[in-house]
Parts: sequence; structure tokens; C-alpha cells
Amino acid sequence: MRENAFQHMLIKKIKQRFPGCMVLKNDPNYIQGIPDLIVLHGPRWAALEVKRSARASHRPNQEHYVEKMNQMSYARFIYPENEEEILDELQQALRPRGQTCPSEREQISLGKLRYRKAQTRVSESAGYSAWYRTPRSCGQTDQESCESAENQEDPESLC
Repeated sequence: MRENAFQHMLIKKIKQRFPGCMVLKNDPNYIQGIPDLIVLHGPRWAALEVKRSARASHRPNQEHYVEKMNQMSYARFIYPENEEEILDELQQALRPRGQTCPSEREQISLGKLRYRKAQTRVSESAGYSAWYRTPRSCGQTDQESCESAENQEDPESLC
């Protein structure tokens, strides 16, 4: 089988196995040795150097870039003889891993929410209206309000 025919078939299989992924073909003349394909799936990515067979020769720098990109994420040489093994590994490499940390913007929003919730409980328990100063009126930054909100005891906290 010719390499470009195998690559075409491989791209179809990857798109079937990873719905919504993007498979990018790299220009072999831009940087010599960069893997042929980049697979983007959610927040993860992988690089694949396609060969027509296990015995096909490697061009200069291919080993270097596959190793370097594997240290960053996931990269392998793929050929018909190891296709299923590599696709299985790729599935493990691109699978989601638990809940990600909230972004800074989400953390600030959570901090403001906790601050308001804590202040509401104080005013309700004391029986008086909210005379306290809000973070904006007292000059605190969003980060400071987030930090002060985190210091409040909140058993329902998600973070």
C-alpha cells in the first residue's frame, strides 16, 4: 500500500473514532521531520508520522521530532502493521481526564458568589440590612475579593 493511500484511510478512521476532532496535514517542506498529521481533540492533541510499512526508512529529524512531541503530548510512527495498537494508544492519550480547574474568570465569579452568600447569611442572622461594603465600594480588586471569599467558611463550596 502506498503511504498516501494509507494516510487517507487513516484520517477517515481517526475521524470516525474521535467525532469532532480535527486532523491537520503538515507541509513536509516547511520543517523537515515534523510528523505528517496533527490530531486535535478537545484540549488534547497528538502527532502521527505515517509510514507505508514498518520497514520504511525514516527521513532526517523524524525520530527527533516524534520524540520531542511525544514528551509534550503524544506522538508515534504509525504504519499498517501497528495501526490498531497506535489507535488504541491514541484513544487513551486523547481521552478527557476528570474535571479541569476553573479559569481565572470563573474563579473570580465563584469568589464573588461566595462573598455575597457569606454576607447574606451574616445580615440575615444579625437581623439588620446589608450595611457592609461590597468589594467594589471598598476598593478591593477582583482577586482580593476572590481571596477574601475563599477565607469564608462555606461547606457548600465547590472548589
